[in-house]
Amino acid sequence: MAEKKAVKLISAEGFEFIVDHDAACVSNTIKNMLSSQGNFIENELGEIRFPEISTPVLEVVCKSFYFKLRYANTASKNIPEFKVAPEMALELLMAANYLDM
Repeated sequence: MAEKKAVKLISAEGFEFIVDHDAACVSNTIKNMLSSQGNFIENELGEIRFPEISTPVLEVVCKSFYFKLRYANTASKNIPEFKVAPEMALELLMAANYLDM
């Protein structure tokens, strides 16, 4: 079985976020990019550029990957709220829609 590596996500401003492969695959879009057949640059290099997603939004997206990974299958009723700044909510919603998460 091939070892799953880290994935580099690059924001519109060029800031790089290194996230665990399993966390990145919370996004169905990223999961499909990384598992597609063929010689696609995203799959070969393990990096994906998001020219439409700003650095602050991509940072929150990355945090949400780990949040969802941690609490997705928990039976606990005490799951903390994932807080989002109101001024970022619309951009984050559009990014989440694009990333299919």
